[in-house]
Amino acid sequence: MSQTISKTLLLLLVLASAQSVQAQQAQVNLDWNPQKNTENLTPYGANVISPEVRDDHTVIFRLKAPRAQEVKLTGGPLLLALGADNKPVPFKKGDDGIWSLTVGPLKPNMYVYKFIIDGVTVPDPNNTIAGIADQPPYSQLVIHGNGPAYYDARNVPHGAVTRHVYHSNVLNGERELYVYTPPGYDRRKKYPVLYLLGGSGELAGTWAQDGRANFILDNLLAEKKAVPMLIVMPNNQVIHRSHPKHTELTFKLFEEELRKQILPFVEQNYSVRTDRRGRALSGLSMGGRHTQFVGFKCLDLFSSFGVLSAGDVDTEKTSADFLNDPDTNKKVDYLFVGQGTHEEKPGTRTVALRDALVRHKIKHEYYAGGDGGHDWGTWRHLLYARFLPGLWRSK
Repeated sequence: MSQTISKTLLLLLVLASAQSVQAQQAQVNLDWNPQKNTENLTPYGANVISPEVRDDHTVIFRLKAPRAQEVKLTGGPLLLALGADNKPVPFKKGDDGIWSLTVGPLKPNMYVYKFIIDGVTVPDPNNTIAGIADQPPYSQLVIHGNGPAYYDARNVPHGAVTRHVYHSNVLNGERELYVYTPPGYDRRKKYPVLYLLGGSGELAGTWAQDGRANFILDNLLAEKKAVPMLIVMPNNQVIHRSHPKHTELTFKLFEEELRKQILPFVEQNYSVRTDRRGRALSGLSMGGRHTQFVGFKCLDLFSSFGVLSAGDVDTEKTSADFLNDPDTNKKVDYLFVGQGTHEEKPGTRTVALRDALVRHKIKHEYYAGGDGGHDWGTWRHLLYARFLPGLWRSK
């Protein structure tokens, strides 16, 4: 046997071994294809496999419920991707009492979904990947591509995400925030810092859990498409979202929390820039409104902003000082306004903000893309494709 043939066989054996290990490690490692059932194993604690994602990007959902009368699939982003016009999709019941539904093919992405069982909306009881937020629980569907996506854990240097609990004198209670430090974080250096806010019903950790912000920045840094920075993910829920005076009270309280609690805590515990040009504020949906209604009034604190899937139809009035200040373009280093391709009502607000900025000749970057609506598929895409690469590039 020649040396060349021997090397070829050895390489094939190594590749086969690697593929075997990958298959055996499903649901163990931080897999980029966690719902591809390579071993036909039922998840621990489940009674059927659901969802099962095939390589042709079709999906089988299953539910063992012999006494149920009706089962449907729901979830805005997923129904949008299926072209279901926001109408729940019915399952079919088998003789064994297992309900099943095959859908797709779907584009590689992460989708939120739930089941409706006899009129009651619940997460998929057999899916091990669930969303964590300040709202009823939901399940996640991961449609894999040919390898790790931009939001997956790749074999690159990784930063760290640290959870902090602090006492807020502003809100009179214990609060939490998460801090991402980039790979090789060095206390001898001063890093710019992005304060990244969630939407209605999100928790401080949701930008890392569902948004994958840490993996996204890890991958951008490895690709040399972003500058090293800290990302601070605080809880911007300061008034119960269902409170009748939520809109009236939230913005003033959140500004006070930022000034008196969040910024001082971060700057006392991390090596970050404390000048306004070293700070950015951004958020999705409600967090985008916090960015506009609080951040635009705090140009003494921030000089860069990202408004994701947010805005205001009355921007001329609510952001009058920002729009009419002749020095706004000198004070703002980077302003990004973005939304998903299929946004509806929030998209109207975003367009209104963009149009107001255009009328007042405020420099900004506007972008709509990602094939999603008002959902995490959009916000992950905006973070990776435009916003993070745009921060601190010109200063």
